Amino acid sequence: MAHFLPLSRVARLVGESRSAIQRRIHAGELATFDGMVEMGELLRVFPDVRWEDDGEFRRVEEIKAKAFARRVYERALPAKEVLAERLFEMGREFAAAKTLLLHYDEVLRFLDDKLDDVAEAGAARPAVQQAVIDLKLWLRQALAARPSDTERAQALLAQENVMRIMSAQVTVLPAGHEFFVEGNDTLLEAALRAGIPLNYGCSNGNCGDCRARLVSGQVKKVHPHDFVLKESEKAEGDFLLCSYTAVSDVVVEAGIAGADDIPHQEIVTRVKAVEVLNERIAVLHLTAPRSQRLHFLAGQRVTLAIGDSGGELSGEYPVASCPCEDRHIELHIQRDNSPLARHVFEDLAKEDRVRIEGPRGHFVMKLDSRRPVIFIAWEEGFAPIKSLVQHAMSLEIAESIHLYWAAGSVAASGGHYQDNHCRAWADALDEFSYRPLDAAGGAEAVAESILALHPDLRRADIYAAGPLDFLHVLQTGALARGLSPLGWHGEAR
Repeated sequence: MAHFLPLSRVARLVGESRSAIQRRIHAGELATFDGMVEMGELLRVFPDVRWEDDGEFRRVEEIKAKAFARRVYERALPAKEVLAERLFEMGREFAAAKTLLLHYDEVLRFLDDKLDDVAEAGAARPAVQQAVIDLKLWLRQALAARPSDTERAQALLAQENVMRIMSAQVTVLPAGHEFFVEGNDTLLEAALRAGIPLNYGCSNGNCGDCRARLVSGQVKKVHPHDFVLKESEKAEGDFLLCSYTAVSDVVVEAGIAGADDIPHQEIVTRVKAVEVLNERIAVLHLTAPRSQRLHFLAGQRVTLAIGDSGGELSGEYPVASCPCEDRHIELHIQRDNSPLARHVFEDLAKEDRVRIEGPRGHFVMKLDSRRPVIFIAWEEGFAPIKSLVQHAMSLEIAESIHLYWAAGSVAASGGHYQDNHCRAWADALDEFSYRPLDAAGGAEAVAESILALHPDLRRADIYAAGPLDFLHVLQTGALARGLSPLGWHGEAR
């Protein structure tokens, strides 16, 4: 009886990214059936993986071993109603499998009796009788034998069962994005944590902008909502992503937000920290209210405003954090002659109020691309690039990621002020490369040094942020090397 697993769960089980699993499939190393991987095939391709040492097993053991406070349990585990539903569904599957095995046992008993009858009837023909006896012996030996991968198969099934209890997989149509719902997250919260920008408005059940349609699986309402759905809409499977969680693996039809779909917002945030990295760059960490997180896409910009209407300081900055970081908003402030920058460096303190307006901009990720991605930043253009890099990593859709950052001296521009982050990404991910470059050589020299490493760009997407002259040289050279015009994404800084 074959057992099939979805690709996202396979990736979690073996500790590889989903894009890495896809590469194995395209290379013919891993066979699939309707987008699923059969357990025997998984055991064949990954003979060295020790299932019990990874994933949710470790999480469960940590929860049991450490006397976690109740609030930690609530964050790590699904709600008891959802947990009960998942266990009940797993119990039904177990009962169905056991019933089928009992049926197979009865069939084998019947076959054994029939073979005895054939053997008796063939007493006058020794060759026939011996063949039946040999067949019965082989059947008994085959049923008694344990397959070589029995223990690993049992560990795999146990690991997958724990994963299914702890989390549910969600597939979003028609885009095809996949993510997992864990703990007490709603479908909307889980999608945003995974970097998937589903359409939503208020996120608390009032506007109905996050309405979706359930195609398969089971969802459960965990938060009330004031938005009224018609009975005919409910009958067709409509529900609000912000109010429901997934009980089982589900497939939903839902809209993905584009740059023009996100409404203008005004949010009063609090300063979490002002991190002065050097004499030229400060990183401003803000926290949005629990009831009003900032809805934006990676690579977009916002306007900061500090003070009252009588003496307000304002400026526009790209968001450097990923939308998947929940309420955290990161902005990179360069020391210049603006009053806002001076205030951030000299006077802004923890818990001060900062108003954010926006977002704006179309320098955003192309979510339907599975090609290699090249990110290029010139000096402070690293801020939007950082947001895009983190978004790409959270989505796990890029075949590979290359990051180039050209910067001058610390005194002139701040230098490679978060070089440690970039090197950490490269160390942690197999398909991630990072190269810091010296901007002192000029736009043409930097562009040529990057393009020389990528002579064929027919299967690539480029995201570049920097001055216009640099972007022009880079784009011209990239197109000459086969880059599709649709693969070019530039943001002038």
